[in-house]
Amino acid sequence: MQAFTAAENYLGGKYLQDCVLFVTLEPCVMCAGASYWTQIGKIVYGAKDEKRGSSIYGNNFLHPKTTIKGGVMEKECADLLTAFFKNKRKENQ
Repeated sequence: MQAFTAAENYLGGKYLQDCVLFVTLEPCVMCAGASYWTQIGKIVYGAKDEKRGSSIYGNNFLHPKTTIKGGVMEKECADLLTAFFKNKRKENQ
């Protein structure tokens, strides 16, 4: 959500048709829905979110012109996320 707002502010418009969003984890339903309104051109993600990812419900949350590609560096992204949250749990003990 913050990336969309920042990009819109930087580019000076609310549509991001010529932009690509790269993320480590598959967008959730809320983020996929927000991407609809930006009309973003493409979303590329690494790790699939088996529990909360938007693809569980199909790609109807995305704008019809938005393309999506998943599984890019999937293992590296999953490992990065696992390490991040493992470290966060240690900090909070």
